[in-house]
Amino acid sequence: MIEKLSKVKLFHNVIDWFERNMPVAETELHYINPYELIVAVILSAQCTDKRVNIITVPFFKRFPDVESLALGTEDEVFGLIRSCSYPNNKTKHLLGMARMLVNDFGGIVPDNIDSLQKLPGVGRKTANVIASVAFNLPAMAVDTHVHRVSARIGLTYRAKTPLETEKQLVKYIPESKLSIAHHWLILHGRYVCIARKPKCEVCGLSEWCRFYRQKQVIPK
Repeated sequence: MIEKLSKVKLFHNVIDWFERNMPVAETELHYINPYELIVAVILSAQCTDKRVNIITVPFFKRFPDVESLALGTEDEVFGLIRSCSYPNNKTKHLLGMARMLVNDFGGIVPDNIDSLQKLPGVGRKTANVIASVAFNLPAMAVDTHVHRVSARIGLTYRAKTPLETEKQLVKYIPESKLSIAHHWLILHGRYVCIARKPKCEVCGLSEWCRFYRQKQVIPK
């Protein structure tokens, strides 16, 4: 029989497991500066990191900085990103983002979430990713993987939106671990706790996982 853990103990166990088993966790997107990261993250919406990393090689060769992208045309941008999901919308977002950065921010990607969210194509999740990854700020970005994995394990409860998930996670995860925790949950969701058929049989978190208990993989 598995003991029902307190929320504090559950978070402690999960964080401890990740620290021991995944001490290095970082984005799988390829980038060398905040400009390249924001382009990659905008492209990554509902698109795999692998595909984005293929697209950005010729993209950054043609548009190596925000100033060159701001002068680009829709036809040029679309032609380079057409193999990703929603290329029409992302073309408009990328051009709008670059032009706003040049016109309103001196060509510099801002390092705070409120300013980042003013940019076209940058919602709260993307802003949190940029703040966390590019500037090492304590921010919890919630994508579909983080939202799903957090709920399955039991870290969150009845969180219907990414913002609700974010608020519940930051309440218990130490500020110093927020950035890496974002990557822990993403990578766990990408490779172990996958959407359709989670690999519970190889998951190191099953001992504490609410989903695992509810499915009666082990006795309650």
